Formats: sequence, structure tokens, C-alpha cells
Amino acid sequence: MIKKLIQDAKELLKELIETPSFSSEEKDTAILLEKWFKNYDIAYKRTKNNVWATNKYFDESKPNLLLNSHHDTVKPNKGYTKDPFKAIVEDGKLFGLGSNDAGGCLVSLLACFTYFYSKKNLNYNIIIVASAEEESSGPDGLNSMLSIIPEIDVAIVGEPTQMHLAIAEKGLVVFDAKVKGTPSHAAHPNKNNAIYNTIDILNWFKDFQFERKSPVLGNVKMTVTQINAGQQHNAVPSEVDLVIDVRVNDKYSNEEIAKILKKKSPCDSIEARSLRLNSSSIPLNHEIVKAGIELGRETYGSPTLSDQATLSCPSLKLGPGDSTRSHTADEFIYLEEIEEGVKIYIELLKRVL
Repeated sequence: MIKKLIQDAKELLKELIETPSFSSEEKDTAILLEKWFKNYDIAYKRTKNNVWATNKYFDESKPNLLLNSHHDTVKPNKGYTKDPFKAIVEDGKLFGLGSNDAGGCLVSLLACFTYFYSKKNLNYNIIIVASAEEESSGPDGLNSMLSIIPEIDVAIVGEPTQMHLAIAEKGLVVFDAKVKGTPSHAAHPNKNNAIYNTIDILNWFKDFQFERKSPVLGNVKMTVTQINAGQQHNAVPSEVDLVIDVRVNDKYSNEEIAKILKKKSPCDSIEARSLRLNSSSIPLNHEIVKAGIELGRETYGSPTLSDQATLSCPSLKLGPGDSTRSHTADEFIYLEEIEEGVKIYIELLKRVL
């Protein structure tokens, strides 16, 4: 059965690649996922573009394990030399948009869920959600499903980790800040030029260090990523707009980060766009982590954001593929990585289910 599941997973991934599914536009890939469940005679539900199911012998007295990955993609960048919407196999690589992030993870998790779907006397119920809008952190993704699906006790989120165990993930807060000055004609003296005022403030953001370091996730990382000011060459603007990207470790809540920056940053104003994308983690002694370690998988902390940020339960990020390939031109995944992914997911869950 595992051999067939692996082959079907590879074929599904090729279909997903050739079906555009930008965030909030996943209708057609949701249809492909429904087809998978129908072909395997699995009872499923669809909520907007999220497709989900529970194991056949769901028992409300048991804890619930979530398997999750997403079927939306970013838009292809201009560096592609291959058709991003054509599944191309070369030298053992499957090329195409979403192949690595996170199509390989999704189809591997689907195969794993299908393997366990009809099994009796499991220690956990299994819930799978093939979610939408992960790339955009949209309102109709996994976050919208948490009040619909059974309450989750622990989760495995499928993102490319080379099948190693990302036991923690940094959260994200994006801030909008303003630096003010005196508007004037460029020909006249101005000792309060908002753009020049920004120089010291940029250095403050570059040099500021949050005190608490995480043994798994390291330091909080703060980066100014956007700057905007002025409309014409001969006018000094009254203000400069900055955007600051803050990746939060598990030693701070997003609310704490916001309070610190409001109190200490030298900007005239600074406001968080959202505080909901918190850091996430799972204890090293959790049985799922211990099972992964027994299988020879390494543990690490992930700097990239995923749907883990929407979960309040212990969660593990684990999947085939390599995060460094995500969002790159000519994205690909090795076909053998999918095979490895399915087998490791199944072996991992055999040890806890």
C-alpha cells in the first residue's frame, strides 16, 4: 500500500503544480484534493478552500493530532527559466511552482493520513487539513478552521525541513513607524530634515538587541525592510515611513515586543500591524519528538514562519524538501524526497499511534 500511496502522491503533486493556486485563489487545487479523498473512499469536508477529514474511527475520548500543510502558492518571480505551471522531471527533480513549498509536504501528509485512515485502536485521532491562504496569512486559512475542526492537542505542520524536526519557530510582528521633520523647499536651509533624522534611527534599529536569547531560536531578529518618503526632487518631506520586520523567539510574546519598541524606539510613532503570529514550539520530551529522534532525525529552531503561528497547542514543523528552495526561481523537489517523506511520516506515527 505504501508504494501505491507514494506513486499517487507524486502524481497528485504534478497535478497541483499545473493548477494555479495563488493565495485566496485555491478553488481548483481544492477540487484536486477532494478527488484524492474520493478515490480513497475517505469521508471529507470542504470549508471554503480548506479540505479536511478525520480518521474513520474518530473517538472523542482520545487526544487529537493535526496533520496540516497548505496548497496555495506565492506568485512566480521573474527569474524562472522553466514554465512554473508545468510539472517537469529532470535528473530526479520535479520542477514547478509550489513543488517544494509546500506541495511535497502536503501530498506526503495526505499519503500518511490515508495509510492510517481506516486503522482501529489508535492512541490519537488524526485530523488532516489541506489549508488555503498560508502564504498570505489570510483570514480564510488554517486560522479560520480552528473553530470548525475538533480541538487540537498536538500538530505536525508540513513545511520543507529535509525531514528534520523543527521543534520551534519564530513568530512575526510587522511594525509601521514614522520619523517626522520640517517640510521645506530643497533650496533653503533645514536643520530638521526628516530624511536626515532617519539616519540615527536606522542605526538604532540596526544595533538594538533584545536581551533574552533562546537556546533553540537564538536572538530576536529585527530588520528595517522598507523606507518611503518624498514626492518630488525639490521638496523636503514632512515625514519618513519605515517598515520593520521582527522575528520573535520563544522567550518573548508579541505583545512584549510591541511594548518594548513603543517605549524605547526613537521613532515619532510605531504601531504593530498584528500580534497574532506568535512563536511556537514543542517540548523535546514530547513523544512525537522522541520518536523522530529515534528515527535519526535532528532537531533545530526554524527562522521562517508557517501556519504553526496560528496554533496554540504544541506543534512540530516537519516535511520533505529544503526551505532554501522556497520562493526561488525554478523551484523543485527531488522525487526521492517525497518517497522519504511518506515513509518517515508513517514510521514516526507508528511509534505514537
